[in-house]
Amino acid sequence: MKRYLFILTLFISVSVWAGNNTGKLSIGEQAVFTEFKMTDVSGKSISLADAKKENGLLVLFSCNTCPFVKKWEGRYNDLKSWADQNKVGMIVLNSNYQKRSGDDSLEEMKAKAKTQDYKFHYVVDENSQIANAFGAQVTPHAFLFDNNMKLAYKGAIDDNYDSADQVSKAYVKDAIGSLAEGEVVAVPETNPVGCGIKRKLD
Repeated sequence: MKRYLFILTLFISVSVWAGNNTGKLSIGEQAVFTEFKMTDVSGKSISLADAKKENGLLVLFSCNTCPFVKKWEGRYNDLKSWADQNKVGMIVLNSNYQKRSGDDSLEEMKAKAKTQDYKFHYVVDENSQIANAFGAQVTPHAFLFDNNMKLAYKGAIDDNYDSADQVSKAYVKDAIGSLAEGEVVAVPETNPVGCGIKRKLD
């Protein structure tokens, strides 16, 4: 029953997003709005370009309350550590415009970052601008760019949201490793699993 409810949630999330898509980056395409400044939980203004490192940038769309995020968020700092080792930047965006005065307010984001001891930039995508431009579907949804800010991977973090110990395919980690070695990402796209982004629609 539990898994059925998660599958139903996923179906609803993806269905809702499909009617509101305003853009979609394909593998190999250039990142957009890279200089657009967003407010970080630290109070600083951060852009994608600021967060990028020598070998690229991992952009992860997330939020505070999605049950899928809660299952994956314990792996976020490990992803950051792996990205650092491979000279890839990491930034996490909250694009839930419709919940900005509630669960996904900046103050709630600060509380989440403190509780989870986030080691990375957690920023407000204020008007869902980046989510809309990238075609981000759900939380969490990963977009990995190479050193030229061309999209190298998009999709799920790994193949098991229930258990980090039972992951058999670490999609994002493997893709980061490939970028660091100058290799083509073997699996450039997977289906994202999560809650639909509560984006700004106009």
